[in-house]
Amino acid sequence: MTTLATGYDPTAFEARLYAHWEASGVFAPTGKGAPYTILLPPPNVTGTLHMGHAFQHTLQDALIRYHRMRGYDTLWQMGTDHAGIATEMVVSRNLALEGNGETRDSLGRERFIGKVWEWKQHSGDTIERQMRRLGTSGDWSRSVFTMDPMAAEAVVEAFVRLHREGLIYRGQRLVNWDPVLQTAISDLEVVNEEEDGFLWSIRYPLADGASYEHIEVDADGVETLRETRDYLVVATTRPETMLGDTAVMVHPDDPRYASLVGKTVALPLTGRTIPIIADAYVDRAFGTGVVKVTPAHDFNDYAVWQRHVSTGVFDKLPNRGLINIFTPDARVIGSSDPDANNYGTVAATAQEAMAAGIAAGTVIPSIPDAYRGLDRYAARKAVLADLERAEQLVETKTHKLQVPRGDRTGQVIEPYLTDQWFVKMDGFAKRGLELVEQGAVKFVPPNWINTYRHWLENIQDWCISRQLWWGHRIPAWYDEAGNVYVGHDEAEVRTGHGLGAEVALTQDNDVLETWFSSALWPLSTMGWPDPQRMRERGYDRYVPSSVLVTGFDIIFFWVARMIFMTDHLVGQDRPDATDAQRVPFRDVYITGLVRDAHGQKMSKSKGNVLDPIDIIDGIALEDLVAKRTSGLMQPKMAEKIARATRKEFPDGIPAFGADALRFTIAALAGHGRDIKFDLGRAEGYKNFCNKLWNATRFALMNLGEATFTGAPQPRTDAEKWILVSLARTASAAEEHFASYRFDLLAQALYEFTWNQVCDWFLELAKPALNGDDADTAASTRHTLAYVLESLLRLLHPLIPFVTEELWQAVAPRLGKSGSIMVQEFPTMFDVREYLTDEFEGAEADIEWLKAVVSAVRRIRSELGVSPAKQVSLLLRGGTADDAARAARHAAQLRFLCRLERIETIGGEPPAAAPAVVGELQLFVPLEGLVDLGAERVRLDREIAKVAAEKDKSAAKLAKFGANVPAAVVEQERGRLADWSAKLDALQAQRARLG
Repeated sequence: MTTLATGYDPTAFEARLYAHWEASGVFAPTGKGAPYTILLPPPNVTGTLHMGHAFQHTLQDALIRYHRMRGYDTLWQMGTDHAGIATEMVVSRNLALEGNGETRDSLGRERFIGKVWEWKQHSGDTIERQMRRLGTSGDWSRSVFTMDPMAAEAVVEAFVRLHREGLIYRGQRLVNWDPVLQTAISDLEVVNEEEDGFLWSIRYPLADGASYEHIEVDADGVETLRETRDYLVVATTRPETMLGDTAVMVHPDDPRYASLVGKTVALPLTGRTIPIIADAYVDRAFGTGVVKVTPAHDFNDYAVWQRHVSTGVFDKLPNRGLINIFTPDARVIGSSDPDANNYGTVAATAQEAMAAGIAAGTVIPSIPDAYRGLDRYAARKAVLADLERAEQLVETKTHKLQVPRGDRTGQVIEPYLTDQWFVKMDGFAKRGLELVEQGAVKFVPPNWINTYRHWLENIQDWCISRQLWWGHRIPAWYDEAGNVYVGHDEAEVRTGHGLGAEVALTQDNDVLETWFSSALWPLSTMGWPDPQRMRERGYDRYVPSSVLVTGFDIIFFWVARMIFMTDHLVGQDRPDATDAQRVPFRDVYITGLVRDAHGQKMSKSKGNVLDPIDIIDGIALEDLVAKRTSGLMQPKMAEKIARATRKEFPDGIPAFGADALRFTIAALAGHGRDIKFDLGRAEGYKNFCNKLWNATRFALMNLGEATFTGAPQPRTDAEKWILVSLARTASAAEEHFASYRFDLLAQALYEFTWNQVCDWFLELAKPALNGDDADTAASTRHTLAYVLESLLRLLHPLIPFVTEELWQAVAPRLGKSGSIMVQEFPTMFDVREYLTDEFEGAEADIEWLKAVVSAVRRIRSELGVSPAKQVSLLLRGGTADDAARAARHAAQLRFLCRLERIETIGGEPPAAAPAVVGELQLFVPLEGLVDLGAERVRLDREIAKVAAEKDKSAAKLAKFGANVPAAVVEQERGRLADWSAKLDALQAQRARLG
């Protein structure tokens, strides 16, 4: 039989046990039992796992282990994501740090992608090692990388299908553009931050000699100004973009400007005229009620342009009113830039010619030469200077504004007009919302459906192309005339369109955004669309999966897209499939974010990131500092982070072990809230594991060489009580797993382990184990072994390593072998025979015994009585049940409380320390335990102190007037009541001392 080490040391067995589990093949699905599947949200291959990963992986692993023990055919589908933008940035940064002058562009596409694959191998291996260290029990043999050939085939198939259906198209639209990365990015990658800026008011002259009567009134509606104006005043936070203005806009119900709608203004600095339009988007109360319209550089303006372009109001403008003034790196377009000819010039109309003093038909520049080639902020300065010289800058004032920045580069994002690939979203959004609202997919907690609904009800077409090299290259080819052909490969394109070898074709340089391939994760991991692979990987058995565990921040970007993409593609393959068969998963369990102990979001720039492996294995201070500052290009930031790290962890981070980290995560995993991760909690749960270890060693020492079969037939109330407690705990565990309440699960298991098994049952068992009744001793040993083995199985999904190690020592005593991973999880059904009147009566008796023992121990502690010293216990009053219990448990009371005698009295007790359990009064005589004179002095001093506090509280209440808030008055009344009760108790105690 296994012998346990004297102390709990997770480093001694965690790695060994995981290697054994993996080698045994127990992680793989068995094909037997009902299927239970979880898709791992694939970590990005951009480095290492963070605490968010550890949090979600722990919860997923607990669910998988629980259902495996319940007899389900479990599959936890492993995998990693190629993370296009993020991975390109990491590899580019690594090239810069190498210092040999190589860059992404100098390497070229193929060599750079080769470098990325090298990084992926390194990062992917690191991530998998970390997951193993955490105890992840997924089937590694089925792991999928989103750039693997199988996954890539699914991506191409989906793109081609959707394109053929007209659901994917290429078009020119506004996107979020990062001028550093020079690619479109998703809304998820944009961080809007409030910053200090300026609001500039600019005079736009009316064309054709038009004028209007301008009136201003004060807050009371009194007229303060009336004058005739031949200009409009427009306020903007981005004056440089006026070079791309194609209209000014007023509200259709604004009487101040009703006569001007349909007329034109001369756009300052450009020589162009642009129309005045009316649209309800304008806020009449903001500024002058007149705004500029720059459709190529503002999402709201683009929406306005879409509403008005069909009216013809923009027909005579360059590119029908979509004038892009920037290059991809956020410079003003120069004469040699590709878009210069498209947007840069226009033939002047007669009206424009008159306004500009030139001949009609003259080609005028949309963007004056003075600004061409300037960086956007240099152009701003130049435009403002020229406006001021022309006396067209009316006012400059400070203004708070929301600035969109790329979350990776920190650069201000440009709304940018560019050709991209899009997915039409109206039908997908409607169907995705229908599936959730009809219950085919359930959110936990359910309130997250509101976030899901908000996204899908405010949907825009999905931009799926990225100007990157790393990713799934778009399966589209262009001929020299610009015609586009979509197919699975070039050969299919040529054959399908009758294009011979003489027709030169070039594949699209862009790649698909990562979310497109991620949206196919439920299908691509199961071999879709290849029928043979689908059979081999169990597609029909494991799709849909049981639950997706993910963060709230990607409900739309990933969850929603998986739902509607799976529904659409499965529906094509199986038109007869029900809604329940067409969803990717049945439940979506939404977790909060993991923050630091102070509630701050963890980020490398803040220097508060915790690596889960450092918590598991420990890390020296200097190694932690080096890790947190590595790769930081700014020395000042690196030093700031180093100082903060040395202050917070002067001794480094000790090794807590995987189980302590996992239990901490489970205990913090409440519904609907972020997680404040505190290492102090991990320390506490390491102590919990140590407590479990020591309890098992105690049990093994008291079991001797005994072995047992079947369930115990308890003889003592203590045995019956602990078996009832076990039944209730097993029932609670089942309930909490079903509702994803890991926090309540951890709380129930902690309470049962620490308080009931370790603190009480082991103590209550000692009289029987050490007594003269051999049958009672044998029964208690059987119950002890049975409860401990069941407890280890209950705890295993949360703390797998220590429970496996301990179970291997305990299980042989009950005739069990193998791994704890494949044992049955205890349920209410397993222990239902203990939920009887007899056992529940014993439960009530033991709860009474615990209350009495706790009261006596509290008295001993307050009096400072040595644990070895025996005391007397006097009982007074109480019910018949109290008397019967006192007689039945007299031996246990003497043993547990170190009593020399127990006596029932009817009159007043001698000087004694009191306690009450229900109607029963307890007294521990003080004679011989304390110096009565000293105790009297101590009590007199305490009585005076409490009386003073009571008087102070009463005086404060007396002074309160009618204006004092009711809550403050009620709080003070509560304090007065507390002080009064404490004073009464002290005075009664003092009276007994004479």
